Amino acid sequence: MSYNNIIVNKPWGREYLCYQNETLAIWLLFISSGEKTSLHCHPNKNTGFVVLDGEVELSFLRNAIQLKGLEKIHIFRGRFHSTRALSSSGAFLLEIETPEDKHDLVRLEDNYGREGYGYEGKEHEVQKTKDCLWIEEPGDTDFICETNGCLMRHFRADDPGKLAGFSDRDFFVISRGGLIARPNAQILWPGDVIDGVSLERLSNAFTLVQGSTFLHIRQLATNAS
Repeated sequence: MSYNNIIVNKPWGREYLCYQNETLAIWLLFISSGEKTSLHCHPNKNTGFVVLDGEVELSFLRNAIQLKGLEKIHIFRGRFHSTRALSSSGAFLLEIETPEDKHDLVRLEDNYGREGYGYEGKEHEVQKTKDCLWIEEPGDTDFICETNGCLMRHFRADDPGKLAGFSDRDFFVISRGGLIARPNAQILWPGDVIDGVSLERLSNAFTLVQGSTFLHIRQLATNAS
């Protein structure tokens, strides 16, 4: 099923697909203030979260952490998690799924009675509006846009120099390719989220996969603390 042109309404807010290729998908989530997603896991896919705006509490089976814009976390397959918006105006997040499969979902607990049910059906879908984000593939020029207090740049990296000079407040989503140490020893994969300092250090030590592309995310100056 294609989610390219729809918004999926949730009891806690809404989400929609804003990028997809053969390896991964990126969704933009809005969680209303005080609401939270189910306590759920994905048996077969890894998930990355980048908080764009607002503050959230991310709960696991035995502990919880708080994240605010611009912070990230990577959740491996099979780990139960739930996200609650703490901000009075709600929270916006990017969710990176590798591989893309919205039906790879097991709910353990849910405030809205959805335990044991799968992903939302067509009755929860509405058409996207013109202001919805869509991240284009980079070509000869980078794709650049602003959303939810952040600047995004989707670009192709032909050499490690393009990955240098960034801070730990710059985040990068690998959308294609990555870094390899040697054949059959890949260090960074599509779907991984990494800060700019770590990325520069790794790119100086290892080899860029040919055709690698990266989504660079940073807060706009007015939103940076």
